[in-house]
Amino acid sequence: MRILVVEDEAQLREQLAARLRAEGYAVETAADGDEGLWQATEFPIDLAVIDLGLPGLPGDEIIRRARAAGRTFPVLILTARGRWEDKVEGLEAGADDYLVKPFHVEELLARIRALLRRAAGVASPRLEWGPLAIDTRTHSVTLGETPVELTAYEYRVLEYLALNSGRVISKTELTEHLYEEESDRDSNVIEVFVRRLRRKLDPDGRLQPIETRRGEGYRFNLAGDGSCG
Repeated sequence: MRILVVEDEAQLREQLAARLRAEGYAVETAADGDEGLWQATEFPIDLAVIDLGLPGLPGDEIIRRARAAGRTFPVLILTARGRWEDKVEGLEAGADDYLVKPFHVEELLARIRALLRRAAGVASPRLEWGPLAIDTRTHSVTLGETPVELTAYEYRVLEYLALNSGRVISKTELTEHLYEEESDRDSNVIEVFVRRLRRKLDPDGRLQPIETRRGEGYRFNLAGDGSCG
């Protein structure tokens, strides 16, 4: 998942980016409203964390213009203002949730996970398809009662496909949502991750959790509805 952090306070911006990367997210950052708006409208963002009090465009205006441009990703606003009117303005502009500074990073992470689940149409951090269970909070996977050991990137591919269950995802889309803008990208690496996932999740070939659509991409295709455990 790719997250945009728009925050003018350099120390906080870098702290948030570092923690989000440690949690397995790809992160883009912006220090002012104009750069934030450009990234919000030009990059394939899964969620944005936007400070309201920014140089250049204020945070609520970034949200308003991004929504007008058709961007529907969840937005969590940060504000140092305690007035309820400021929170309402941010929400009315199109934000989905807010945190008042100072805040605990663990709460920020919990809200981000909840917003991403909500955007995918699921309510619980634990997703189940028959014997396969994915815990998006702990980034752990089990097959029946057996833990499945995945690398960080294998997990990212699986989570993205699972949260978009039933939809065909191209290698390009996977690459854009798993890697940051300045990183070296090779969409052929996605094929390697998918092969590994199939081997680990379906050693005897019965489940076939990831379907290849030739010329189109991949589809998470397990029977079941991704019910919450």
